[in-house]
Amino acid sequence: MPRHARIDIPGLLHHVIVRGIEKRPVFLDDQDREEFLSRFSLLLKETSTDCFAWALLDSHFHVLLKPDTVKLAHFMRRLLTGYAVVFNLRHGRAGHLFQNRYKSIVCDSDSYLLELVRYIHLNPIRAGIAATLEDLAGYPWCGQRELLGKTSRKLINEAEVLSHFAPQRMTARKRYERYIADGIATPANVKLSAGGKRTSQAFDPRLGNDELFDDRILGGGRFVEQILKTADIATDAPELSLADLIGRVAEYYRIERTRLSKPSKERDIARAKAVICYLAVRDLGLRGIDVSAALACTPAAVSHAAKRGEAVFREEQGLRERLGMKL
Repeated sequence: MPRHARIDIPGLLHHVIVRGIEKRPVFLDDQDREEFLSRFSLLLKETSTDCFAWALLDSHFHVLLKPDTVKLAHFMRRLLTGYAVVFNLRHGRAGHLFQNRYKSIVCDSDSYLLELVRYIHLNPIRAGIAATLEDLAGYPWCGQRELLGKTSRKLINEAEVLSHFAPQRMTARKRYERYIADGIATPANVKLSAGGKRTSQAFDPRLGNDELFDDRILGGGRFVEQILKTADIATDAPELSLADLIGRVAEYYRIERTRLSKPSKERDIARAKAVICYLAVRDLGLRGIDVSAALACTPAAVSHAAKRGEAVFREEQGLRERLGMKL
């Protein structure tokens, strides 16, 4: 069966699950994990994205995100592509690191936010990495330590999560810890790694059988109806294609479009191609080999040009306005 398109609109809460290709490890040591979290932290700030929970395991990771101004796909492309490049260079490997399609579930934050925080932060215990709550509090690759105030990492929107437990920070942390302990004592039969009717009803008994459900959404009834209506409106606006991108950049620089599909060392041509490479990889999520075919260059040249293109794009406010794209 064909896969449904993702629902990807800024302002929605997403439970994101990313797995290594063929279930292979995506973190081989602590240096990998630190590199990933450093990149993750930077992107959270750059894109005004809130994180409410996270957990790194060897072959996969979970994050609970709410992008404010950008689409989730934009955030995830930058995170996964950048980390994969560094990982491959460091470990002397080539090829894909992650499964091609990460899993993202749109969630009703009013009903499921705390359940999701608990589910994600208990992952190290379910995976056998931590045996007890004390072990979990000492596990450095999970957001649990942040919410307990045991680390200097500032990845989670701590104020938002703890506000659900008490106004005072110390009291809230104690209640949060008890909430996590209750999750161990009464494990759920249904995993929160999916949407749809069965999972949504298991954690929200108010939902009836005649409610509207969607496998891409954790929630039901009016929430699903509202999200699907918004998603239909969002998909009415076609996304920029590579051909459109090339055409608009050529128009901005007043270059004959056909000149961009031929080898050239001219400064204006190189500048335009650099911008195209940068945006094609960052915003359109295209592979270097696909971009290289359109611009008559090698995939390696696309990679190098994309690095130059970022600096050019930052300088060109007029181009950003012409394309409707942000930094």
